[in-house]
Amino acid sequence: MLKAKILFVGPSESGKTVLANFLTESSDITEYNPTQGVRILEFENPQITSNNKATGCEFELWDCGGDPKFESCWPALMKDSHGVVIIFNADIPGHLKEIEMWYSCFVQQQFLQDAQCLLIAHHKPGSGSNKGNLSLSPPLNKLKLVHSNLEDDPEEIRMEFIKYLKNIINSVSESRDREEMSIIT
Repeated sequence: MLKAKILFVGPSESGKTVLANFLTESSDITEYNPTQGVRILEFENPQITSNNKATGCEFELWDCGGDPKFESCWPALMKDSHGVVIIFNADIPGHLKEIEMWYSCFVQQQFLQDAQCLLIAHHKPGSGSNKGNLSLSPPLNKLKLVHSNLEDDPEEIRMEFIKYLKNIINSVSESRDREEMSIIT
């Protein structure tokens, strides 16, 4: 069975924990409590297979606290990760600037491919789901951007996340196949 480690990162109060719980079908959180450091959610998804091979997949979703005071922990969190989901609150203008730093630290410094990254513009309940054009600066404008609103259309974000997980698993599988071939030759 293939395993993949996915990081959920982004500014404080962007909705990372709420989305992590929803996407992994974990418990609901009714009040806001900032994540201290990291929370690791493990889940399986039998529908996700690698390149049509009939193997299920196990995932570790690392829900990382957005407070900069945890920056000294980031290298340990990044170790052996296969993908990064950057989540930001689309209704807070400062978050657009902040996600550039998250991209630089968690994607560029790890030498991850853009396909291993997903941007989620999260809209909190009651904020209205303004899916207008967000002006993302390069290189963020090359990334897959998904809007999420768990009140209006929760299944849309679930389907986009499953597509993303399939890409990650294919990448992990291809990497493992290359590694096995290098051992054989």
